[in-house]
Amino acid sequence: MAEARKRNGILEAVTAKARELNALIDYATDSVVSKTLVDKDPGTVTLFAFDAGQRLSEHTAPFDALVQIVDGQAVITIAGNELNVSAGQVVIMPANIPHSVRGEVKFKMLLTMIRA
Repeated sequence: MAEARKRNGILEAVTAKARELNALIDYATDSVVSKTLVDKDPGTVTLFAFDAGQRLSEHTAPFDALVQIVDGQAVITIAGNELNVSAGQVVIMPANIPHSVRGEVKFKMLLTMIRA
């Protein structure tokens, strides 16, 4: 997909259109790719594509986040509890709790963070 512009904090490529979520981002070898779809004061919506073996190391965030697995499978660890998740499943990551994300196979996820 050609790179789209943002207008008023929303990626124009998805504004007022029905789009296949999985097609909005591509995998890249040995990388984690991210594309912010919405970036406004109340929160963000970001799409990620992880190549096999890639991860986000343990960290905390000051806000609750909803993770939706779009493609493939991932392991999400929250406060030491490992969750095996796959396409179509969602996980809520509570604010200020250590969490990490890793993919032993390629996967895509949609991260929605609400700043409240």
